[in-house]
Amino acid sequence: MPNILFSAKPGRWDEFRPHLETAFDEFGFDYTLATDFPAEQVDYIVYAPNGPVTDLTPYTNTKAVLSLWAGVESIVGNQTLTQPLCRMVDEGLTEGMVEWVTGHALRHHLEMDRHIHTQSGAWLEGAPPLARERKLCVLGLGALGTACARQLARLNFKTHGWSRRAKDVAGITCHHGDQGLHAALQDADIVILLLPDTPATTNIINAETLALLAPGAAIINPGRGPLIDDDALLEALDVGTLGHATLDVFRIEPLPENHPFWAHSKVTVTPHIASETRPSSAARVIAENIRRGEAGEPFLHLVDRQTGY
Repeated sequence: MPNILFSAKPGRWDEFRPHLETAFDEFGFDYTLATDFPAEQVDYIVYAPNGPVTDLTPYTNTKAVLSLWAGVESIVGNQTLTQPLCRMVDEGLTEGMVEWVTGHALRHHLEMDRHIHTQSGAWLEGAPPLARERKLCVLGLGALGTACARQLARLNFKTHGWSRRAKDVAGITCHHGDQGLHAALQDADIVILLLPDTPATTNIINAETLALLAPGAAIINPGRGPLIDDDALLEALDVGTLGHATLDVFRIEPLPENHPFWAHSKVTVTPHIASETRPSSAARVIAENIRRGEAGEPFLHLVDRQTGY
């Protein structure tokens, strides 16, 4: 009977506990679930980086650390982590991200701000182009990026995707590697960032890559704040080569009150709400991985510590 330690912000225990218990019961194994155990008795840790457990050294018998977050940059560099680490990939999180990304991509494609925010009484004629005339690029073809790219391709955008390694996604023009990055971004009208935060992706949107985009392009970032060189982004917005940036994630969160993004007319700030882990669906992912661990099967969504995702 595995001992399962829940380590997250205190308020999340009451939120997750009933869903975890339901999922474990459905999967049919006995368990003990609590927020405190002697470290040597813990078999699995359901983990959030902002929870009480930061030093994993005492957890010598723990079979896996099961993250509640999709991003693992806050834990993957923890030198005390020697246990297998699994990131969160769940259908609720994916659906939420697809909805948020699709909504903002359509907002920019349909030029909604230009029409809705005009209060001068000016009658602005001219319909936007069709989606098939827009090149849209998704940087990052993991679970979230691939789901978003597929949905946008179904809307008939000329959808390109880029990843570090070669991938083949039906309906998406896929690129990879350093040379592929330039091809993916060249003349893109809308760019969506869904990459992990790693040394290889820091400032991937910079003066050089911004210069590749179509004039007046839009950047949408629900991925990670460090993907963008903020100074280069502001300069491109100020000179008009970039049309707009919709940003959900930032290097410092909450975004400081004096940050120039708040007051910039070409920046939309949203408070890291593009998507989140839903307890009902996430609990089933956790339960499946514990079932696998107890059966000696490979874990789902195992993190490669070298690549950082």
